[in-house]
Amino acid sequence: MAVERSTLVDRAFVEALEALEALEAREAAPGPPSVERRDLDGPVRPGTRLTARAAMALYESQVLARHLDLAARRMKAEGTGFYTIASAGHEGNVVLGRLLEPTDPCFLHYRSAALMVERARHRCGGTPVFDTLLSLAASREDPTSGGRHKVFGSRALWVPPQTSTIASHLPKAVGWALGHERARRLGLPPVTDARAIACVSFGDASVNHAVALTAFNTAAWAVRHGLPVPVLFVCEDNGLGISVRTPRGWVHDRLGGVDWLDYRVADGLDLAAAHDAAAGAVEACRRTRRPVFLHLEVVRLLGHAGSDVEQGYRAEAEILADEARDPVRATARLLVAEGWLSAPEALEVYEEARARVDRASREAGRRPRLATAEEVMAPLAPRGPGRPDRVRAEAERTDYHAARVAAFGGEALLPERHGRGRHLAMLLNWGLADLMARYPEACVFGEDVAAKGGVYHVTTGLRERFGAARVFDTLLDETSILGLAVGFAQAGLLPIPEIQYLAYVHNAEDQLRGEACSLGFFSAGQFANPMVVRIASFAYQKGFGGHFHNDNSVAALRDVPGLVLAVPSRGDDAVGMLRTLAALARVEGRVGVLLEPIALYMTKDLHEKG
Repeated sequence: MAVERSTLVDRAFVEALEALEALEAREAAPGPPSVERRDLDGPVRPGTRLTARAAMALYESQVLARHLDLAARRMKAEGTGFYTIASAGHEGNVVLGRLLEPTDPCFLHYRSAALMVERARHRCGGTPVFDTLLSLAASREDPTSGGRHKVFGSRALWVPPQTSTIASHLPKAVGWALGHERARRLGLPPVTDARAIACVSFGDASVNHAVALTAFNTAAWAVRHGLPVPVLFVCEDNGLGISVRTPRGWVHDRLGGVDWLDYRVADGLDLAAAHDAAAGAVEACRRTRRPVFLHLEVVRLLGHAGSDVEQGYRAEAEILADEARDPVRATARLLVAEGWLSAPEALEVYEEARARVDRASREAGRRPRLATAEEVMAPLAPRGPGRPDRVRAEAERTDYHAARVAAFGGEALLPERHGRGRHLAMLLNWGLADLMARYPEACVFGEDVAAKGGVYHVTTGLRERFGAARVFDTLLDETSILGLAVGFAQAGLLPIPEIQYLAYVHNAEDQLRGEACSLGFFSAGQFANPMVVRIASFAYQKGFGGHFHNDNSVAALRDVPGLVLAVPSRGDDAVGMLRTLAALARVEGRVGVLLEPIALYMTKDLHEKG
C-alpha cells in the first residue's frame, strides 16, 4: 500500500523544529537571551535585500500554503474536497506575491498557493485561505469559479484563472504584454497600471511543449522588431514532468544565453536568494519592457497530485532527499538561525496556521454547491433580461458617423453611396473598415493581412487607413495568432485575428477551447476574452489543396463550449454577422468565429444578375 507522504512531510517539519528547540535549550546560557532582536526592517541575513519583517510575513504565507495542501488531501479522503494537486516544494514563488504589483496580471501555474496567499496581502480584507478551500470543496460560494473548478484567480488581484495548463497560457501572456503596450501607443485608457508587466509561471516540463515554444518564439520575434514585450517568464523547475525527468541543465541550455531574453537563475528553496533574484527580474522587466526569464530551482513534494504514487517510479532515498530540502523548513531555519524567531515561535506559526486552515476547511466543506447542469453551464452562454436587445442596439448604433467618413475618405465614398452590388470580399472589407471606425480599440492581424491585404484581398487598404499599430502582419503560426488575440482582449483591445484557412486552425484550436472560451466559465463571468476570429473556409477549387486548404471540417469548432459560430452564405449576411459578433464581443465578452466561404469571395451574380 502506498504511503501518504503528506503525513510524513508534516511530521518531518514538526520534528525538525522540535530538534531546533532542543538544540536551543542545550546551548542557551543562563541569564538574558543570547541573540538580541535587531531592527525588523533590516536584512534578514547579511547581504540580502529581504527584510526580516518581510521574511516573517512570507514564512506565514508559505506555511498557510502548506496547510492548504495538507487540508486538500484530508478533504479528499473525507469526501468534502475534489482536488489535490499540491504547491508543496514550490513555496519559493511566495516572493513574487510580494514583489509584483496587484496591477501586474499574473497567469499562474497550478502550484501557486503561496504566491496567491501573499499577493492577497495587497488587498485589504482578502480571504485567500477560505477562498481556496471553497474552491477545493467545489462550493458555489467560491469567489473565483463559483464552484466549477479548483483554480487560482482573482478579479481584484488581476489573476485570470487557469485550469491545469500545460504551457497553453504562455501565448496569451505574451499577447497581453504586447497588447498592453499597443493600447498605450494607441492612446487607449489602460485596463491596469500603465507600467504593468505580465507574469506567467510554469514548470520545467512545460518548456518542451509546442505551445511554450510558440510563446518564446513570438516574444523573440517581437523583440527583433523593436516592440516592447514586458513579460516575466517564471519557470519553477522541480526536475520532473510527473514521472519523466528533466535532464540537469536542460532549461538553461534551451533558453540561457539567447540574445532576446534576460535569463536569471535562483535557488527557489532559499527565501532570501529567491527574493533577491525575483526583485531584480521584476525591476528589469518593468524598466526595460523586455522579456525576462526567472529560473527558480525548486523541489516537488507530495507527488504530482493526490492520485500519483511516486514510489512507483522514484527510489525512497530520492524522495526523502527532496523532502529534506523542504523550502518552508528552510525558511523556518533561516529565521531561527538569524535570531528573528525562536524555534518554538516558528513552530507556533505553523500550528496556528494548521488550526486556522482546519477550521476553515470544515466550514468550506459545508457550503452549498452548484445543483444543476444549467447552473454549471451558465457562464458559457450568458442569458438575462435585455441581453439580446443590448447586443442588437450595439450592432445597429450609428453614432460614429464622423469616424466612418474619415475612414472611408469622404461622405461620397461611404459604402452605402455605391450604387451597385459588390462581392463578398469587398463587402467584408467595407465591414471591417466600418468596425474599425466604430471601435478605436479594434485591431486586425494575421499572416499576410497588412502589406498584402490578405491572400484573398479582404483586408486590402486597411493598414493604409488605420495604421500599422492596428493592422499588422504576424509570424506564420496560428497558435501565436490566437494567443495574441486572447492576450490583446484581456489588455482591453478588440482583436479581429485572421486564420488563413480553416485547415490551419486545427493545430491551434486549444487556444479557443482551452483558453479563450474557458475563461468566462472558470471565472464565473468575471473575466472575458472578447474577440472576432475570421477564418477563410470550405472547399473552393477543384483538385487543389487537399485537406490543407479545401477543409469543410467545422465539428471541432462547433463543439467548443461558449463559442459563437457564424457561417454566412452571401455578402450582406456576412457583414451583418461580422457586426453582430463584434457587438457580442463588446456587450457580453463573447468569443466569435466567422467562417468565410472562400468560393464566394469573388463570386458575382451567383443567383441573379447584379
